[in-house]
Amino acid sequence: MILTKSLLLTALLTCAWGASAHEYQAGDLHIEHPWSREMPANAPTAAAYFVVHNQGASADRLLGADTPAAGKAELHEHVHKDGLMRMQQIQAVSIAAGGEATFAPMAYHLMLFNLKRQLRDGERFPLTLHFEKAGDVQVEVAVQKEAPAEPKHEQQN
Repeated sequence: MILTKSLLLTALLTCAWGASAHEYQAGDLHIEHPWSREMPANAPTAAAYFVVHNQGASADRLLGADTPAAGKAELHEHVHKDGLMRMQQIQAVSIAAGGEATFAPMAYHLMLFNLKRQLRDGERFPLTLHFEKAGDVQVEVAVQKEAPAEPKHEQQN
């Protein structure tokens, strides 16, 4: 009985650890929790999301990305035009000094085309981000069934 409970607790903790946030530092850039949503079996594309914080005194730009999990990765954004929301490819995303760029559903994101195979909940895959100043930064993208919960910010009194 004790062994069974111990194994169950270990399994639960391992699952929680696998879904936890992960972060990367590259010079002045801090990259927070790269993730992708698990897609249906017939989906030919996926998207990757994360937040880039620029803790430096000068701006940088994300120029592109690549991954062995897909044939091609493109920077995209959603734009509201003529009463419609549509997605379009962009060449770069600027990250202001002391600022951040958020890659999220219905915002900036990396589109992954020609997936080598379907990505499943709990898996991770490598993604190399190409920055103008910080250079190439390799991260691991966590595949999740749902979007991560928004962090709760403490209120200042």
